[in-house]
Amino acid sequence: MKGKVKIKTTSRAGKKEARTAYLCLIPAFLGVTLISYLPTLAVFILSLFNWNGLSNPEFVGFDNFVRIFTKDIYFVDSIRATIFYAFLAVVGAVFYSLIIALLLNMNIKGRTLFRSIFFIPYLLPAIGVFKGWQWLYEANFGLFNFIFRILGIPPQRFLDSPSQVIPSLVLIAIWTSGNLIVIFLAGLQNVPTVYMEAAKIDGANAWQRFCNVTIPSISPIIFYNILTALITHLQVINPSLALTNGGPAKKSMFMSYVIYLYGFKKNKLGYAAAYSVIFFIIVGIFTIILFKTQKSNLFGEEE
Repeated sequence: MKGKVKIKTTSRAGKKEARTAYLCLIPAFLGVTLISYLPTLAVFILSLFNWNGLSNPEFVGFDNFVRIFTKDIYFVDSIRATIFYAFLAVVGAVFYSLIIALLLNMNIKGRTLFRSIFFIPYLLPAIGVFKGWQWLYEANFGLFNFIFRILGIPPQRFLDSPSQVIPSLVLIAIWTSGNLIVIFLAGLQNVPTVYMEAAKIDGANAWQRFCNVTIPSISPIIFYNILTALITHLQVINPSLALTNGGPAKKSMFMSYVIYLYGFKKNKLGYAAAYSVIFFIIVGIFTIILFKTQKSNLFGEEE
């Protein structure tokens, strides 16, 4: 017996609604295409040329990429600095944000005020934030070294020390992670109370409820925050622009800053585009790895 063939029918009203939806999506599609897709495609094309922005572009094929991998003085240091910074910033920001969100989710007085206090750093202009922290880190008159002198601790060089510059910049990134706190807080408020009550009846203590109820319930939120923090911190550039200029000893020579250096200071736009393509691929690789490794753990999905 042959299987029955299902015929999908759509009413006239449904077709009209679908056409209206497609028409409404056209402005958004055009905006994304003009702002994101076409510039990205242009970068890939420009990476094959030697161009300073004024003269006629000269096609050089993959010479820019070959030079980056073989002769560039910043390439290895920039990858090392970017990955090291991103790893510390993501781990620190996620743990800090989750802890603060757990505290702010408790029934305490002035909870709304505290939420605003922890979220405000994320809203402040970046240049103001970095200049404020520059004063805190200042070697001679900074607040941190002033406190260290009172405690009998030798002054630290923070931004001028190759071993301290990345942790110092990471601390700023953690302090400004108010967006992650808000997202964690929203997730915690949606944890089903019935699960918590059932765990209490079964005799689970606070730590057991956190590990076995809270974490599984907000696992998609954890994944989202890790993903957004990873992409954000891999593209770090503001600390180098505002505080370090890639130093000391190229320890904060992030890849985004190298692209800026070649593109806007040395006018090597084709070379900077090649750097951007490599950077794009690196970010994509880390994103894919995160999806692959966390898929089953966070969402309970198996291959």
